[in-house]
Amino acid sequence: MITNLIDTIANSIGVSYETVVKLITSIVIVVLLWLLRLLVIRVVRARTEDVRVRYSWRKSSTYVAVILAFIILGRVWFAGFGALTTYFGLLSAGIAIALRDPLVNLAGWVFLVWRRPFEVGDRIQIGEHRGDVIDLRIFQFTLMEIGNWVDADQSTGRVIHIPNGKVFTEMQANYSKGFRYIWNEVPVLITFESNWTKAKDILEQIGSLHAAHLSDAAARRVQEASKKFMIFYSKLTPTVYTSVKDCGVMLTIRYLCDPRDRRGTEQGIWEDILTEFGTTDDIDFAYPTVRRYDNRREGKPGTWPDSDRNP
Repeated sequence: MITNLIDTIANSIGVSYETVVKLITSIVIVVLLWLLRLLVIRVVRARTEDVRVRYSWRKSSTYVAVILAFIILGRVWFAGFGALTTYFGLLSAGIAIALRDPLVNLAGWVFLVWRRPFEVGDRIQIGEHRGDVIDLRIFQFTLMEIGNWVDADQSTGRVIHIPNGKVFTEMQANYSKGFRYIWNEVPVLITFESNWTKAKDILEQIGSLHAAHLSDAAARRVQEASKKFMIFYSKLTPTVYTSVKDCGVMLTIRYLCDPRDRRGTEQGIWEDILTEFGTTDDIDFAYPTVRRYDNRREGKPGTWPDSDRNP
């Protein structure tokens, strides 16, 4: 009965009996692989709520199914090892000539899967683009953009698709691998007349309040990262640096933070600074101003002109 059905199909579409058998076999193989992939995904979803694990299994099962289908269908349609070798040789030659850019992107995907310079969920910068990796495919990866016209590395809401081949030609930075923390700085400019030592003490206390708890975790991360990268730090606790600018004394809080918490921690620090300085009468913020300076009244006696020191 099946043979008669196949003969009928072959006669109706004008192809040979063997071709119809191969077509039916191919359809069965594709359907079985597709059902097997769905089964794997369903089992994974039932056993874990971790979004990353689900994503990884979904992508991996797709790649495995496609590769198996390619190999099995090749054996179905090209009987014999010699014919299969010829098929792959002709196919690769044609692809190399006509599809150079997709081939480079495919090689980039292999590099990403093998070397793993970044993974889904990492925050990276590649060339001029920055964002969180939300998808990784054979020919391109996708970022949820951060920065650009938005301050403090927050999301812009745009999705950027970047060819995988860019990993060979563009600079890459990974916020999430290795050290896993970034250094952030909050510059605070106060007037020359302010009590800068008192202001520095206040800023050190505020910095410790918001970031000191990360020091131990960061130290462990540095120890782990040093096994793979030449990373070392002698000081991981928050600190305040002093410098002099045109308008006053610059006190800069330097502290560790999670890459995704940069704006939140900076906001918390600034709110505490505004509160503390608002209750202190010998500390003022500095800003560009024009003033008249009377050396005789305001300067130190040692800086007075000779005519003023010896009347």
